[in-house]
Amino acid sequence: MAKRAILLAERIEEGSRTLATFAESLTDAEWQTFVPGEERTVGVLVHHVASVYPLELDLALRIAEGQPIAGVSWAEVDHMNAQHARDHAEAGKPETLALLRQNSKMAADRVREFTDAELDTAARVSLDADAPLTAQFIIEDHALRHSFHHLALIRAVLQK
Repeated sequence: MAKRAILLAERIEEGSRTLATFAESLTDAEWQTFVPGEERTVGVLVHHVASVYPLELDLALRIAEGQPIAGVSWAEVDHMNAQHARDHAEAGKPETLALLRQNSKMAADRVREFTDAELDTAARVSLDADAPLTAQFIIEDHALRHSFHHLALIRAVLQK
């Protein structure tokens, strides 16, 4: 195992654990609080983070294999997120936290398997102006950053 991969995996686990710990402390009213700009509730936002780990890892794996991420736009991502919000509008806390733990563990375990060469492999990413980005960047910008990013938004809305 590559040391960088292990450190990335540990940071994914840290973000997920921090989000889960915070979410566990929320009241039902806080869980149902609408997050402006995200157009979904706190609970749905936590469910979103939990549910996209597999997709985020698929993107990193594609890049690690030297395959570009082509034809994906932010409009499509926004549509996917809106559909997720509709499909999971009633996301319950226990099942959402279980999904968060399960999928973040899967992501961290898979990241630990990356070699330095895979982490350093770059391919073009349509979501980022077709810039040639490394698999490590994709991991950091998505699977790792995602829980921290949404936790900050949730804390701001709840003023906690």
